[in-house]
Amino acid sequence: MISRFDVNTEFVTQERCHIVEIHNNDKDPKCSVARARVEPGVTTSLHKLTGIIERYVILSGQGEVMIAGEGPVAVCEMDVVVIGDGQTQKITNTGDQDLVFICICTPRFRQERYVQLE
Repeated sequence: MISRFDVNTEFVTQERCHIVEIHNNDKDPKCSVARARVEPGVTTSLHKLTGIIERYVILSGQGEVMIAGEGPVAVCEMDVVVIGDGQTQKITNTGDQDLVFICICTPRFRQERYVQLE
């Protein structure tokens, strides 16, 4: 199975993050992969995922992440952020260019597992 990136499928979430779902389907329920983009000066709204562990792999830009009320902690290119099941999270782009990262969820991301907290 090969999943292809298509920038034309990008959408904006209620948390102020631009998402391209790269790999998220019933044939591979144990994992999903998305590309996230946060514009300069933007902080995503506080949220959590229930029953899902999420990892960010920072591709470009710089920011600060808060997890489970702790932080902020500075992040930059090639850092990996692990967000445990049910932990609250938000990320701020502190730079002057887009903060771009890969989101890897296990099991795969499902909208019904998303809880908006702001």
